[in-house]
Amino acid sequence: MPGAAWKWQYPLLVTEATTPDETPAEEPDDGLARAGALYYLVRWGIGPLARLIYRPRIEGSNNIPRTGPIILASNHLSFIDSFVLPMFAPRPVYFLAKSSYFEGTGIGGWFSRRFFRALGATPVRRGAGQAALDALDQQRRILQTGKAIALYPEGTRSLDGRLYRGRTGIAFLALETGAKVVPVGIVGTNDAMPVGAKWPRISPRVTIRYGSAIDLSHHGPASSGRARRLATDEIMSAIHALSGQELAHAYNEVPAQNPVERLKQVLPHERR
Repeated sequence: MPGAAWKWQYPLLVTEATTPDETPAEEPDDGLARAGALYYLVRWGIGPLARLIYRPRIEGSNNIPRTGPIILASNHLSFIDSFVLPMFAPRPVYFLAKSSYFEGTGIGGWFSRRFFRALGATPVRRGAGQAALDALDQQRRILQTGKAIALYPEGTRSLDGRLYRGRTGIAFLALETGAKVVPVGIVGTNDAMPVGAKWPRISPRVTIRYGSAIDLSHHGPASSGRARRLATDEIMSAIHALSGQELAHAYNEVPAQNPVERLKQVLPHERR
């Protein structure tokens, strides 16, 4: 489906987002991350050093297809999840990161921009409504180039360690692009770097488990709300089997900032 038609149709398929999502920051080019020399320096330089120091347990990496569009769908426990996923995956993985990581000044800002781009990050700005559509469109374009992307279906970090319900944007992307989904269960990053910590601890060891790639096409087209919900639930069930987390049976909602947002959170709607 052409990009313009896709962005026109999607608002008709789902209801308004209830929590702040993210929208791509303005870029002088097409905004898509690309693996350059620095990416491979980080991957083959810092990556082996990190493996030596932190000794992560990596299980099922052969489940990740080496070519073609793939979505890595992971649970989200810690800030360092976004380092762990791309650094230890067997192929380049791209993801969205807050634009603030790319907007710093001085030497620190320059290093942050270069480092996050080297990890495969594309800058996005927080927003709502149309912002969610733009973020999905950004990820769709990355998949259409045959790349692998990483997403957190829960939407944000789990602060209590439980696994929350998945939002259906990931299913829409998979069903719209035909990309298979590789479920990922990350264990221990919340202990290695809990909220508020400045640096990850050397112990306990982190475990990364990759499940078998899932073809979600049997659920139906991306235009079906039921297909998106069932496909998302299948993804979350696979993640749960890998992570072993307690199920929250609820969405991981960002606290409402005003009465309108609180009302939207209690009304029935589809979480993107």
